[in-house]
Amino acid sequence: MLNTFGDLLTFGLVAPFLLRVIIGLIFIGFGYIKAYGIKKDSVIEIPGCKKENLKIIFGIIALVETIAGILLIIGLYTQISAIIIALLSLGAIILKYKHRSAIKNSFLFYILVFTIAISLIFSGAGFWAFDLPL
Repeated sequence: MLNTFGDLLTFGLVAPFLLRVIIGLIFIGFGYIKAYGIKKDSVIEIPGCKKENLKIIFGIIALVETIAGILLIIGLYTQISAIIIALLSLGAIILKYKHRSAIKNSFLFYILVFTIAISLIFSGAGFWAFDLPL
C-alpha cells in the first residue's frame, strides 16, 4: 500500500529522537521533584513502610530518574535507560493501581510513558545520539 506522505519516511529516525528527548526531560523533572520538591513531612504513606525508608527510596529513585533522563537526552545507552524508565513506570503503574492517592499523575500517563519507553527499547535512539545504530 502506498503511503500518503512517502517522502517523510526518510525522516523516520526523528520520531525516536523526539520521544527520547521528551521522556528524558520528564524524568529529569521527576527526579528534581523527588529530590528537591518534596517536603519532609509530605512523604506519602504506604502501609508497611516507614517514612525514613521511603525517604531513602525516594532519594535513590530521584538519582536513577535523573541519570536515566540525562542519558536519554544525550542518546547514550538509550536502550538500557529505556529499560530502567519502563521498570520505573511499571512500578508507578502498580503503585497507582494499589494506592490511588499515592501518585498525583494519572494512571494513563504512566501507561503512555511505559509504552514510549518500550518503543525506545525496540527502535533505538534515533538521530543525534551517541548510540550507534545496529
